[in-house]
Amino acid sequence: MYRPRRVVFIFDEFFLIGRLTTFAIIFAFGLIFFYRVFPYSRLVFALIWGISIILITAGRYFVLKIEKNLYNKGKGLKYAVIAGNNENARDIYDNFTKHTYAGYSIAGYIEQDGYSGENFLSAYRKIGNFSDIFDLVKKYNIDTVLISVPSNEHDRLFELMKRCEGENVEFMMMPDFLEVITSSVRVQEMDGIPFLKIKSLPMNLWNQMLKRLFDIFFSFLILILISPLLLIVAALIKLTSKGKIFYKQERVSLAGKKFDMLKFRSMVENAENKTGAVFAAKNDPRSTPIGNLMRKFSIDELPQFINVLKGDMSIVGPRPEREHFVNIMKEKIPKYLERHRVKCGITGWAQVNGLRGQDTSLEKRIEYDIYYIEHWSIIFDLKIIIKTLREIFFSKTAF
Repeated sequence: MYRPRRVVFIFDEFFLIGRLTTFAIIFAFGLIFFYRVFPYSRLVFALIWGISIILITAGRYFVLKIEKNLYNKGKGLKYAVIAGNNENARDIYDNFTKHTYAGYSIAGYIEQDGYSGENFLSAYRKIGNFSDIFDLVKKYNIDTVLISVPSNEHDRLFELMKRCEGENVEFMMMPDFLEVITSSVRVQEMDGIPFLKIKSLPMNLWNQMLKRLFDIFFSFLILILISPLLLIVAALIKLTSKGKIFYKQERVSLAGKKFDMLKFRSMVENAENKTGAVFAAKNDPRSTPIGNLMRKFSIDELPQFINVLKGDMSIVGPRPEREHFVNIMKEKIPKYLERHRVKCGITGWAQVNGLRGQDTSLEKRIEYDIYYIEHWSIIFDLKIIIKTLREIFFSKTAF
């Protein structure tokens, strides 16, 4: 809990606090089993568990708030330089320049000597080359070097570290796409022989059962809670446009299996008769009078909880796509079909990280989807659900 971390969000802290508090309570129960001078109330332990999570999280929230306010005022910042000249380096520069609450001040970027490739950072401040790193660390009081180089140029990393020997400066590297998709490489010994497990099953049979039970319980509860809203929306659709209330569209899910995904109809009847299969655009002229509003707040997606109950979808998972677009993107984007190793979902790790809609990078979206598949857990699902609710109700831009 107290390892140094610069960028921490309270939702991440909440799950960590909950897990560690649970371990602490179980450990305390174990100790009390051997030391019973007087009886202990189980209710007291339950209250201690719940109140501890709430109070520790609240304390953390206020500390993080103070830290971020100080960072926004330019106090306590770490000075950083970005090493590399590629799309990832540009993303790093943009993020840390825009989000000062992260606690970093970017002095500029450096690139390898004699670099002649595409200049992704032409509009940004260049302060030197890789060979100048030692002098730049001293000149700008650099605390951190943020490295973004492709996997086939990792010898540059050792070059930079060699030049900074003896200096108190930390190196942090942003993994490229290849490293992200192989981030779960593990050594597994079988009959005394070590093997590198490069790709593993996303979840075993018990985990599949656990996730299915979670989906059934959660979707059933949600459908009961939002049933008045569903009735109101259905009535508005019927009153404002001609046609059916629901819109069925074939999508592709686990192992390429097709299913009919349910949505509230947000466009005129037979909207694709003339255009064919196309992505919906912002302020689409084919929208019904309330269609844009439904899509803005994701109300049109609510009937998909019925798909979850039926077993076609999961609450959390990569967003399902139509076969037409799957066939196009699998040829253009490496590892695109890896998304079909789990059931598709209503929300996902990519969506809660701002990668939603056709204006976002598909490659980035696939990276986040694969990360979710490789690191799945029920706690991870809960975290994504809470982040989704936060985006819907508290974000400045609707989810």
